[in-house]
Amino acid sequence: MPTILITGAAGMIGPLLAERLLSSPEYQVILTDIISPPIPPKAKYPQNATTIQADLTDPGSLSSLISSCLPLDAVCIFHGIMSAGSEANFELGMKVNLHSTLALLEALREATSKPEEKPLRVLYASSQAVYGQPLPTIIDENTLPTPEGSYGTQKLICESLINDYTRKGYLDGYSLRFPTIVVRGGKPSTAASSFLSGMVREPLNGQECVIPLKDRTFRSWLCSCRVLAENLVHALNLPTDARPSHTRTINMPGFGVSVQDMMDAFAKVAGEDKLRFLREETDEGMERILRSWGTEFDNKLAYDLGFRRDDGFESAVRDYIEGLEG
Repeated sequence: MPTILITGAAGMIGPLLAERLLSSPEYQVILTDIISPPIPPKAKYPQNATTIQADLTDPGSLSSLISSCLPLDAVCIFHGIMSAGSEANFELGMKVNLHSTLALLEALREATSKPEEKPLRVLYASSQAVYGQPLPTIIDENTLPTPEGSYGTQKLICESLINDYTRKGYLDGYSLRFPTIVVRGGKPSTAASSFLSGMVREPLNGQECVIPLKDRTFRSWLCSCRVLAENLVHALNLPTDARPSHTRTINMPGFGVSVQDMMDAFAKVAGEDKLRFLREETDEGMERILRSWGTEFDNKLAYDLGFRRDDGFESAVRDYIEGLEG
């Protein structure tokens, strides 16, 4: 039974993958975060999950975590401080996003890198935030990353580290550049893109969502929770030779949509009356971050590797509402 460690398992992406893995009896899943992460309530095989509270910025806590998890078949590095949070608190972003990831990679290299064994599969949660202006109309993996924020810079550094650790044979890593994931449940995050889920989540709770720019033509590159979870499982099983060892970054599939498109789709699914909970208000800091990101991607590489196309924003809204009802 493959054993998979997921860091940041109390966040957004970790539970999505954990729930999908725990829908099958074939995986043993270890969930860790700075708080004790819950086992996804809809997990079909919760008995196959273990939760461990750990602070990856603390050497002793990290060492204890790795020693208690071995042997491992894969590690999903999903912990982090989000975009606006990293920009507002540089020290915290560096500590969590960069230094703890490097410490984790080193701990894994020392514990699992043996010439006679297959390298450990590592999935790293990167982001479209590695790209900054000026950008071509359509972005692909050959587009030069020039991040305009601390978050994207930290992600780009970690991508390079994972490329090199893979090239050296210390691990078998892939850095997955995620679009903005919608519709996220729970409370708003410190991500500049948080409102893109809030436009659906908050009105359905009878709460206001502030859209931090007054431009309904503004476009974002998004991905639904359901399709992301399916694609993460696919990434866990990618062949080692699917990509050269020194170029292990993949732009994950997504779709482009404007604020107006999102409003129209939400109204179609949930009703026009819900739009009264949306308020447009300029936040110059947030808008600067948002406008630095790409809005259209060529996902040919991902599709060639077998990743699934997304179904669009209306489908993501329906998925979220069905999840609330289920």
